[in-house]
Amino acid sequence: MHIINFYFTRTLFFIFSIILLTIFSCRRPVAHEREQNRLHLSMAGEVSTLDPATSYDTISAAVIYQCYETLYQYHYLKRPYSIVPLLAQDMPVIENNGTRYIIKIKKNVVYHNDPSIAGTQRVVKASDFITQFKRLAFHPTKSQGNWMFENSIKGVAKFTEIVGDDFSKFESTPIEGLSAPDDYTLIIDLVAPYPQMLSALAMSFSAPIPIESFYYYKNDLREHVVGTGPFQLANWTPSTGLRLERFEKYRDDYYPSQGDRVANTSGLLDDAGKKIPFVEGIDFSIMKEGKTRWLSFLKGKIDFAVLPGDNFSNAITPNRDLTDELKNRNVQLQISPSLTYWWIEFNMKDPILGKNKLLRKAIAHAIDIEDFIKIYTNYVGLKANSIYPPGVPGYDPARVLPFEYDLKKAKEFLSAAGFPNGKGLPTLHFDLRADNLTAREQGNFIAKNLKHLGINVEVVPNTFPKFLQKAKEGSMQLWQGGWQMDYPDAENCLQLLVSEKIPPGPNSSYYSNPKFDSLFEKLKIMNDGEEKYKLMRQMENIVQEDLPRIMLFYGRDYILLHGHLKNFRHSDMIANYMKYIKIDPH
Repeated sequence: MHIINFYFTRTLFFIFSIILLTIFSCRRPVAHEREQNRLHLSMAGEVSTLDPATSYDTISAAVIYQCYETLYQYHYLKRPYSIVPLLAQDMPVIENNGTRYIIKIKKNVVYHNDPSIAGTQRVVKASDFITQFKRLAFHPTKSQGNWMFENSIKGVAKFTEIVGDDFSKFESTPIEGLSAPDDYTLIIDLVAPYPQMLSALAMSFSAPIPIESFYYYKNDLREHVVGTGPFQLANWTPSTGLRLERFEKYRDDYYPSQGDRVANTSGLLDDAGKKIPFVEGIDFSIMKEGKTRWLSFLKGKIDFAVLPGDNFSNAITPNRDLTDELKNRNVQLQISPSLTYWWIEFNMKDPILGKNKLLRKAIAHAIDIEDFIKIYTNYVGLKANSIYPPGVPGYDPARVLPFEYDLKKAKEFLSAAGFPNGKGLPTLHFDLRADNLTAREQGNFIAKNLKHLGINVEVVPNTFPKFLQKAKEGSMQLWQGGWQMDYPDAENCLQLLVSEKIPPGPNSSYYSNPKFDSLFEKLKIMNDGEEKYKLMRQMENIVQEDLPRIMLFYGRDYILLHGHLKNFRHSDMIANYMKYIKIDPH
């Protein structure tokens, strides 16, 4: 969502980061030439993996969530977000004071055709979920998702310790907290109550995998899809894109018949009760430059697009409405709040930046965040005031960050850090999430701001997979971090900063504070309420004092779509939405 985590993190500010923009635009013929009932989407960078156990970025998630399914999902048409069954028959029976989940699995759910299960019509069994949980905990998988379960499900850490890298022990070694008394019953026993468990079971990490596929591919599913979703992989060329086709044996599933007020008043229930998916397939094309995507949209070759900041004034009036020109072309606008947010991140194990808080403070006071938002989001990005984004229970709109754009203070901190006017400070490296014009421009913006202090910065372009690899290795110094929340809970924000979540977990800053870790253990089992909110404030105080990141802004999404696209409702929490989309050629 996922770094990322979303997903796809879809913010208007797509030009800064590849991780946010997985589905900007598309290549398709203009409407009157269109013969196929297909979605045509574009990705701002390469898919790093198709394995749900190792994916934790929004570009990969855009594909994975169409092909794989989980026990639960978010209701497409209800806000606040509501979790409903997907592969589960019903909501779980919860026992033992919130520590046991008994889940019944739907019967006769067929997997996609795949060589690993050739000659059979393999159906989902409860044991397939256990196989996937084991894959998350298995060292060779190098999973991005085990952090959600290793300390919550009984016996996961022990399984990891016993099995190590030994494939021969994988199947025979049990996980204490996971059992399948029959093919259609899954029982999960937790160490302690975990209020976020249903949200975790709605994430692709927990998608079932047949044990046959584990052995056949030797646990390497990065280029293979063995899912049950409405779409299956047809072909994939990593440098250009991929193609999905509708899975003809997809079980009977139907468009929602209920929704909130918005759904009821905007025609989103016109297809209530109809069988899904509606489209024949999805074509993803890699299109790295925002200008290309924008021009393609104007030519009618794009199904929908996140509005680029560079073109904001050409599409939106001062009243935040579409221009008459676009209205006359049957273009529609959706404005949506986002649970995506951005910051500048420090590598806290770096011997220069990680060990010198005064240097980090100097940098924090030297970046003109408001100018950055103005130039690159056309004021659509909302300046951050907290490590929590709006929409998270406990977010405080009155919170004030402990730094501001002030070059005088920045120079004082730099001098106190031991580098007056930058003297003696080696060149710093600012890594980009992409290698395109807009990413380089924004990296140069940061470098120019720091140059005012006498700090030299080298901007380092990367492909998105290379950036992710560097994040896992801890080999970067300074970079732009972003997060699309997996679920609206402070725990999902704070786990990015917990010591035990360092890579391969999501704590790419390698930040570590024992007091923060201790408070996190308390918070993660708490339900929303004043006691939890008080703890949130205390934990934020610790983070702001240590300063492992410089908060930038919260995303807000301006989505443009052509009138032929029906049932589209933007959300950066719901990644499996493409099965609901309908194309009306008229």
